[in-house]
Amino acid sequence: MAETEAEIKARKERERDELYALDISGVRWESAPGTESHEERVEIAQLPGGAVAMRSSLEPETVLRYTEAEWRAFVLGARDGEFDLEPARGDGGAAASE
Repeated sequence: MAETEAEIKARKERERDELYALDISGVRWESAPGTESHEERVEIAQLPGGAVAMRSSLEPETVLRYTEAEWRAFVLGARDGEFDLEPARGDGGAAASE
């Protein structure tokens, strides 16, 4: 039997609440190879159940958390180019939305 929309919403809220209730004070943060500790970078930490935490090195106190399914969808979308930024004309390649 398929879940109703209300059941899906309730399950996702439960998953989010459980994810944000996790104590992540001891996680190991990783960043892309070749970045220096003083450089601005995105940092990722693996969490239980395949979940992932992500933060900016400039604001390490602000942490976003993703379930395994959310993270998988993001990574697949990024690989497919869904988040590629188009350069704006005449600005040296900065993103058009900036």
